[in-house]
Amino acid sequence: MSTAQPKIGIGAVVFHRDKVLLVQRKNPPAAGQWAIPGGKIKLGENLQQAAEREIMEETGIRIHAREPIYAFDLIQHNAQGDCETHYVVVDVEADYIAGQAQAADDAADVRWVSAEELQTLPVNATTRHLLQSRYNFG
Repeated sequence: MSTAQPKIGIGAVVFHRDKVLLVQRKNPPAAGQWAIPGGKIKLGENLQQAAEREIMEETGIRIHAREPIYAFDLIQHNAQGDCETHYVVVDVEADYIAGQAQAADDAADVRWVSAEELQTLPVNATTRHLLQSRYNFG
């Protein structure tokens, strides 16, 4: 019997000048896809602290994180059907404070994306669903 537990991830939806902040993932899962920036919550951090730290580390953007708006599971199984990874991801809304977008940490690229440009990028399905259903964006 496994004692492994799901890991908790955090993401932040940040809009600035009618564009949303997205990162292109460098590593699996979803390598090469564009998604809401974020990462893992550290022990002792609340959701807002984790979001503010992760967005700064991944994108160079300072934010003020607010309340959760979306949560989902990211579960991957191997060929034998065993669970290899399980993340519970919580996305929060956040306000842009300052900074120039630059890819760091595990982001291959980062940019402010317009609704029109969103249509031309390989965007993660969960990110696309969140932006369309919650913000009518894209």
